[in-house]
Amino acid sequence: MPISISAIVVGTHLVVAVADGVPAFDISRSCKLDVAATTGLSVDQSLKNCVSDENRARQELVSQWPKFSASSKAQCIPLEGIGGDPSYVSLLTCLQMYLWDR
Repeated sequence: MPISISAIVVGTHLVVAVADGVPAFDISRSCKLDVAATTGLSVDQSLKNCVSDENRARQELVSQWPKFSASSKAQCIPLEGIGGDPSYVSLLTCLQMYLWDR
């Protein structure tokens, strides 16, 4: 069954559009691991602060996502997979550093 070139082009565009969104992280898990490694505030308060910071960073990423270059996304997103606890705060910081470097 032959596939038309126009179908490939349309299909490729859809895949790129979906893949170009802000990645989904399990911030609850990441924050629990983060809180377990720190001391100071109560565990509940630290967890709430972490989740709040991560949600704010994700909202900022969503609003600024088009500003970031494909190359900076290609550099920063894989870094979040290292260590097993990705962070929107860390991803936002990485992407902003690429903006500042211009």
